[in-house]
Amino acid sequence: MFWTARKTAARIGLGAAVVLAGSMAIAQEGELGELVDARSEGNEDAAQVQKQIDEISDTTDSLLSQYRTTLKQIDSIEQYNAQILKLIASQEGEIESLVQQVGQVQSVGRSVTPLMVRMIEAIEKFVELDVPFLLDERTERMEKLRETMERADVTTPEKFRAIMEAYQIENEYGRTIEAYRASLVIGDKETTVDFLRFGRIALVYQSLDETLQGRWDQKTRSWVALDGSFRSAIRHGLKIARKQSAPDLINLPLPAPSDARG
Repeated sequence: MFWTARKTAARIGLGAAVVLAGSMAIAQEGELGELVDARSEGNEDAAQVQKQIDEISDTTDSLLSQYRTTLKQIDSIEQYNAQILKLIASQEGEIESLVQQVGQVQSVGRSVTPLMVRMIEAIEKFVELDVPFLLDERTERMEKLRETMERADVTTPEKFRAIMEAYQIENEYGRTIEAYRASLVIGDKETTVDFLRFGRIALVYQSLDETLQGRWDQKTRSWVALDGSFRSAIRHGLKIARKQSAPDLINLPLPAPSDARG
């Protein structure tokens, strides 16, 4: 009876131990699950934190790169500004020099203007007293010079250049040969003739039908009729002047040496 009771008690104790062990196992399993869940959540939190750290690091690197770029730009701008300041200082010096030069030019212009007026008067007088070739063209050139002198929109250098150009043209007349057609009053009749000019040495004419010839007498300042012996020479000279014939010697009526000195 006693043994049976002990055996029963042992069984009860064993059962209780099994129950206790089971309870502890369940408890431990629950705690382990909680630990696993907590660890899993911790890992997720750590991954999120690491992601945020990476993003912050990338942002920091980007900002640092921008900062360094900005520093370089500021340095370049400072160097550029320093160069611009030097350039401005140089330009201010040039402006001051130009202002002084303009003042000098205005002063010179006031003294040059009377000179240019006298030059125009001299060339007008020269054309008036010269051999009367291309009178319309040369007179018109003198009138344009007068008009140019009165224009405010033409600078003094441009006016002076126009006068010098007129002088150069007149100078060229003295060493060129030229043929041109114009009207000439012969007797009481206006006749179209061909003029032949050899520099300022000789100026002759011939009617289109070659029946009339003449030359300019600078001493008497009049036209002198020529006989038919010069018809062929004048015709040949006209061809040479018009580049229709090769240069050649031409027998033309020239003033005598005493007339030339006169």
